[in-house]
Amino acid sequence: MQIPTADEWRQKRCRPCEGAVKPMSVEQARSFVQALPGWELSPEGKVIRKTYVMKGFPSAIRLINGILPVAEGEDHHPDLHLTGYRKLTVELSTHAIQGLSENDFILASKIEALPKELKS
Repeated sequence: MQIPTADEWRQKRCRPCEGAVKPMSVEQARSFVQALPGWELSPEGKVIRKTYVMKGFPSAIRLINGILPVAEGEDHHPDLHLTGYRKLTVELSTHAIQGLSENDFILASKIEALPKELKS
């Protein structure tokens, strides 16, 4: 199995996942998440997530605002959790199939490429 790089993921577009699409296996998700440094696979293999520690509240909100057009453009939406005023956790899962699909890795790679003002 060829594991796409983050650059290869970014070249792809999300596709609808309703119907006959099955969630990817935990093994496949483990392989794919390796292409996304800092992203983690949940123990049950149904979610990928990354936490960014931003410089402050404004920079966290700017990242959320940067994610908005990307998620809308792909018609695939992450769960965003802002805690402690600057800790932003991005979680991706394909709710329609109750697990992970290629779409989650596509969107994660596009979020990863966004500019970020991280805490030094």
